[in-house]
Amino acid sequence: MKVLQRVGTFLGVGGDRSAAAPQYVAVADGLVVTDTHAEAWFVLASSNTDLMSEAARDAELDAANSALARTLAGHDCHLRVLWSPLHAADYAAEAAEMFTAGSWDEWAELRVRRLEQIGLPSRHLLLGVRLTERAGQAQKLGRKGVQEGLGLSSSSLGSRELARLDAQMRRLGRRLESSPWKAQPAAVEMLAWMISREQHRAAPLPAANAGVIAGAKLAHLTRGRILPYPDHLRVVDAHGKVAAWVSVLSLSGFPEQMESPGNGEWLRILSEINYVPEVDEDGLDPDLDPAALILPVSPEASVRFRVMPKREALKKVDEARRLAKEQRRSAAKASAEDPGRDIEETEDVMAELVRDMRREDLTLVEDHPRLIVTSETSLDDLRARVDAVITHYGGLGIEVTLGEEEQRELWLETQPGDQLRVPDLGHTRDVTALSGSWWWGGAKVGDDRGPIVGYLTGSTPGVFRNDVTAGSDRGDATTTAFVGRSGRGKTTAMMLSMLDAGFRGAYCLALDFKGDLGGVVTAARRYGLNAHLVETGPRFAGVADLFTLLASEGVDIARGEVPAQLSIAIPEWLRELGAETPITRAVNAVIAAGQPATWKVIEHLRNDEDDLARKTGEALYELSQNALGAPFMGRPTGEAPPLVPASGIWVVQMPGLSLPGVDAGRRDWTPMQRLSVALMHSMLAFGITTAGRRDLRGLRKAVCVPEVHVLTATREGSNFLQYIARVGRALATSLLLDTQDPESLVKLVGVLEQLTTVAGFQLTTREQQDALAELLGLPKDAHTRALIQSVGLLPDGEIRHGHCVIRDRRFSCATVQWDVPSLELLELLDTSPKAAQTSEDAPVTMEKVDA
Repeated sequence: MKVLQRVGTFLGVGGDRSAAAPQYVAVADGLVVTDTHAEAWFVLASSNTDLMSEAARDAELDAANSALARTLAGHDCHLRVLWSPLHAADYAAEAAEMFTAGSWDEWAELRVRRLEQIGLPSRHLLLGVRLTERAGQAQKLGRKGVQEGLGLSSSSLGSRELARLDAQMRRLGRRLESSPWKAQPAAVEMLAWMISREQHRAAPLPAANAGVIAGAKLAHLTRGRILPYPDHLRVVDAHGKVAAWVSVLSLSGFPEQMESPGNGEWLRILSEINYVPEVDEDGLDPDLDPAALILPVSPEASVRFRVMPKREALKKVDEARRLAKEQRRSAAKASAEDPGRDIEETEDVMAELVRDMRREDLTLVEDHPRLIVTSETSLDDLRARVDAVITHYGGLGIEVTLGEEEQRELWLETQPGDQLRVPDLGHTRDVTALSGSWWWGGAKVGDDRGPIVGYLTGSTPGVFRNDVTAGSDRGDATTTAFVGRSGRGKTTAMMLSMLDAGFRGAYCLALDFKGDLGGVVTAARRYGLNAHLVETGPRFAGVADLFTLLASEGVDIARGEVPAQLSIAIPEWLRELGAETPITRAVNAVIAAGQPATWKVIEHLRNDEDDLARKTGEALYELSQNALGAPFMGRPTGEAPPLVPASGIWVVQMPGLSLPGVDAGRRDWTPMQRLSVALMHSMLAFGITTAGRRDLRGLRKAVCVPEVHVLTATREGSNFLQYIARVGRALATSLLLDTQDPESLVKLVGVLEQLTTVAGFQLTTREQQDALAELLGLPKDAHTRALIQSVGLLPDGEIRHGHCVIRDRRFSCATVQWDVPSLELLELLDTSPKAAQTSEDAPVTMEKVDA
């Protein structure tokens, strides 16, 4: 029988090709059971390899080889790489659980529309492993035809057998969990989707009963019709119309040697294959970007493979070596006396492979790779996709052929629960040829849940999620840094994060030293958030009064902070004369009188009988008329609301701030520098006390500091940043930093050790690039510098705003495009000089809209 089967296989009519389609008995978590055997199915995790160091790649590849050689040796396995469209509407359901403030539904709908416009697919990696043949089923198969004809056939899965299979699956899963793929049992819903998706029907998936889908519900998953043609298959929907055209391709030829990175990654590159569909040129918009016509093919992969046990593989390799040796000896005895270079090379290669297999976790694998190309448009569109796949792989030296006259067999072979049907289209090679395909490699970065703020631009498509307020919930660090040169989009990215935090009900305090964050207030009001813009100047007099800001902490805190602040503001000659004493006396008197305020302290000094006190009061009064002095010691005019730690976005603009350097002595400070330090003292004291208030522990808080190098240049500012960074987790306070100077940020150990996310935009100098590389956790070499240099540029050299390298909380790195979901929002968040005038008028305009 075996001889006949081999002859039939050679002639293309073997029993494997003519085997019946799989008959499903049950689907459960991690299990697909047919009438002949059971398979364990696992969901594999993607790994971020695009920016991985060479040493890390080698280590992960060795771990994958070990998992194949040790864990999967002797098993029949089935690897699937699948794509599914991103259902943008699902984000609206997530938003209902995530956002609580403002018009969050309108904000979420804005992102949903943008996701529908982008149309990013999602990659799914699944691995099936045949567990066992089902005992007693072989005898039943012989009577199956008669029973079905009489209507008596039935199939069921007993609870005892299901428990046994589940235990086998979980034992195998525990071993695969420690592999680079971090395998987890596939949920029953995922397996039902994998089986039913081939029918291209919109019917909802059946619900599992006690975690198992069986009987009529299972039959519902495979109710479609597939019509085979010589070079494709047609999927017919419930109305008899063609819903999709499918072609199955085989990878029939590989180069003798492949490199990774390079053509060795023949499964990772699936997402990189694009094509240009046939379009009606007369109906095209003349302003359409030609790049919009380039669409992804998104071919799917099905690879059935069997890893040989080490002993079996060694025997096979040694036989090949001996055969080559015999051929060499035979040729040497012949008249030609030339064994041929190929024979000698084969003998050397086999001998080296035997040596490597005995030393390392290396063995052989028999794999049968297939690619499934699908079009829901037309047959011509399918053929254009197929040509694109063949051409793309041909450029890598890999031969891809269309399985003509065997489309049915090849398609059935790709289905879970089926078997190898076309064995002659396979390969036998070492496991590195399979693991080096990096099917789990690509780009992956960001949070698993949370606001969608952009999309990946690496080798694997996907969305980028970033929740700047979630660190405390995870018990993790809470600091996010946006680093890069001016005009590359880092401030806009921070404002988008602030808006998402605001919709999550957070209190966001932004210390705006440059004065270009007014747009985030306008945008927040546009979408119903509580938002306020505070500026320096007489109009906002008293807004930053420490008596008001620290009222919730009690007068004892202000009793110490206010004298310290006023002592900073007074001229140095008055401080040398002992002006701190009358200031402290005046503060105590004002507190005793009730309803204290800094301007009352100044008035008390001006009316004091002591000459030094009067001079001090007059000096402070004149300084309070200054744009920098008015916010913290001016008399309120009632035109501006006070700063209140409540949900919403509060932007405090201090564009005229002039802070002294760390090494500058106090005697050398100019009057503007003294006022700047005093005003900053108010904001830092307010930020620290607000973060630490016990009654606000349940409130999400975010302190946002653009142009953070202004703070890092002062000792007080550096201490403030490190304090917020270190206590952020305990106080539910996130710190968002925006800077053009990563070198100064690297020196702040308290901030550096608390970074959870880094967004690295373009930088051009070697020193700054190396500092950013340290923040990103990337090697300081020429490759990283070139990456940072080019990340903010389009292919034609123009600026690519919002494009950066992200390092997430898992220390994974990938390139990401921050995405503003609408042109209106982009204009509202504009930080360019031309937006300065509109931002000043924005509060008035929005008040009219609100009214």
